Amino acid sequence: MDDFGAVLRGSWGVGCWCMFPRLASGEGQRMGSQQRRAAMSELACRRRPPGLLAFDGDEAVGWIAIAPRTEYRRIEASDATPRVDDEKVWVIPCITVRPSARGRGIALAMIRAAVAFAGKHGAPSVEAYPRAGAKRTKDDNAFFGTEPLFRRAGFKVIRKPLRKRGNRVARVTMRKKCSRRRGE
Repeated sequence: MDDFGAVLRGSWGVGCWCMFPRLASGEGQRMGSQQRRAAMSELACRRRPPGLLAFDGDEAVGWIAIAPRTEYRRIEASDATPRVDDEKVWVIPCITVRPSARGRGIALAMIRAAVAFAGKHGAPSVEAYPRAGAKRTKDDNAFFGTEPLFRRAGFKVIRKPLRKRGNRVARVTMRKKCSRRRGE
């Protein structure tokens, strides 16, 4: 958890601990940062971890969350990310790379590793809901990824952005099939 905290330090995730996608609307606001850290610590002790950390030597430089969509209550309930079909997809709700390590392909490597991880655990495919289009944004505003990043990882757009409401960021639904190698 200390390595995970080091990745999040100085970013949007420092208070979230990647718990918001897992919680119903309002739950995340009622929990403090320490409660969210404790909840993520509990998840990290499971047989299947809630995500993957990337390291450069001994230094943690990145984090990617990956789990079955049903574990993400906020995503399941959101009108911004409704289901496309009945496939039992896994989801990448967020990804972050420490500012000092950005621009070195770590995010792309983490996405590929997350898809392989999901496939080893029986996922038929992985979905993501990144920012639509190729327009650059501040790095901390791209915690759910960008369309070009996921395209480079082999994801295909399966649904164009839904009608934009308010100041919500337009997001596409992208999916990549997994190689199913359970037990390897």
